[in-house]
Amino acid sequence: MERLHTDSAPAAIGPYSQAVKKGDHLFVSGQLPLARDGNMVEGDFATQAKTALANLANIVTAAGSGDSGREFEIVKVTAYLTDLLRYAEFNDVYGEWFGNDCPARAVVGVAALPKDAPLEVECIAIS
Repeated sequence: MERLHTDSAPAAIGPYSQAVKKGDHLFVSGQLPLARDGNMVEGDFATQAKTALANLANIVTAAGSGDSGREFEIVKVTAYLTDLLRYAEFNDVYGEWFGNDCPARAVVGVAALPKDAPLEVECIAIS
């Protein structure tokens, strides 16, 4: 098992790895809409959703740029929203992000998230 870190995404805000690689599987920890410096991205919900998805993508890309050269493909995403009334808005951003090749997904409503973020996304990818 390999614990991964990339400067292409914000550092973990607690005692966990950005991602863990085991064999051909990559498990990416939940990503908030944080800039690389760890500060919350300002803007509307769509901007924040795009940032969280970009953080995921940057970690997945970095995981495939190591010695193995294996590329990873996201196969499952879990999104946590503090306001399920934003579900349609999240769908719009998610659909634009992944296009016609969307991975499996779950969306869960939660009471609160770290740093008062409106959403958090995590994923599983395989090579």
